[in-house]
Amino acid sequence: MRLTRYKPQQLSAEQRLLYDEIAGGRRSQGRQRFPLVGDDGALEGPFNSMLLAPKLGFALQALGSAIRYGANLSPRVREVSILMVASKWNCEFEQRAHEPLAFDCGISTAEIEGIRSGRSPVGQTPAEQAAFEVSRCLINDADLADDEFERYSTLLGADAIFELSTLVGYYSTLALQLRIFRV
Repeated sequence: MRLTRYKPQQLSAEQRLLYDEIAGGRRSQGRQRFPLVGDDGALEGPFNSMLLAPKLGFALQALGSAIRYGANLSPRVREVSILMVASKWNCEFEQRAHEPLAFDCGISTAEIEGIRSGRSPVGQTPAEQAAFEVSRCLINDADLADDEFERYSTLLGADAIFELSTLVGYYSTLALQLRIFRV
């Protein structure tokens, strides 16, 4: 790990506001599949690095919260897409954090292994398959060809394509930060 684990007593007032938003906000409510705060009081995963630039950290964590709690993507589509990003960026933390959430959505161990190999999970609805293909295009090509956009916007709607592109961008950003700071 290349970054200090910032404990609450070390934080500036602005950093402490961000810490409290992450550690005590919506993310902390309900069933937790990975800890937001470690035994030493420091934020876990991508959240500790957000304290380096609190203004950006607030915006980034708000975007993540909006994707998780405000988007219209089904939990299954969301978790498949996140695991695809984690696989692309070889991001162990995202993989570890989101595999249990994928299991909760009915995605099997074999399907998760398939996602790592670029295969679509079995038993997907046509909309889920389309979302998988959109995510694959965004992750591998950072684009959709005109015919793909037409086909997938007809199947999913432009709003779902927007949400998927936002999700892929957000989790790619986190994967990059996690890699840079060796989390």
